[in-house]
Amino acid sequence: MSDTEVAFVTGAAQGIGLATAERLAQDGFRVVAMDRNAQRLQHEAARLSGLGLDVVAATVDVCDRASVVAALDAQARVDVMVCAAGIYNDARFLDLTEDAFRRMLDVNVIGTFIPAQEAARRMSEGGRIVTISSRGALGGTRFAHYVSSKAAVIGLTRAMAMELRDRRIAVNSVAPGFTDTPMTRSAPPEMFAAWEQLEPGGKAATPDLIANAIAFFAAPSTRFITVQTLFVDGGKSLGGLSI
Repeated sequence: MSDTEVAFVTGAAQGIGLATAERLAQDGFRVVAMDRNAQRLQHEAARLSGLGLDVVAATVDVCDRASVVAALDAQARVDVMVCAAGIYNDARFLDLTEDAFRRMLDVNVIGTFIPAQEAARRMSEGGRIVTISSRGALGGTRFAHYVSSKAAVIGLTRAMAMELRDRRIAVNSVAPGFTDTPMTRSAPPEMFAAWEQLEPGGKAATPDLIANAIAFFAAPSTRFITVQTLFVDGGKSLGGLSI
């Protein structure tokens, strides 16, 4: 078996997931980039490979256990799992439907649970799982379903860490603040601009800033750290308006 550690990253076709895949590959991991958007994923994996980085693509739906298992079993080892796949959409609480709420929970919570569980089953001592929650877990307006899903991810992270600590598997979460990604850019431009002005620095974070924090938890040198949620939001969680 190769000594090179293998890191899996879900949601790796764009945004935070893509930035994380690139950063971990730069850090010396063999990275399996996972996403359900096969065309975009293949394009980005080829781009990163062209830069000399060890990145392979695996078309995966994080809510489909069979596709997750196939991607994991295609590699000789599982050292790191980064659960970065997620969705967001804007809706007032009184307008939310059960279908919209369930879809958010399916992707953001079940889509974290399945990859994390399957990775943990294959990890040896020293494995690391990193979930992506959100500053939004603290609350906010116009996205109660998203808030609920990300609060659940933090709770899931703590529960996994408690159960897996005897196996010396570290489980931590990174909670980004408002970040400039295709997901947030799906909002109307005037809404994005208004959100950005609420940030302490007057602008959104870039995905690579969030990837830096994820890489910290993914590193072998930090495997003694577990059950932490790290807010990466420029100080927004200290107080202020939501989003």
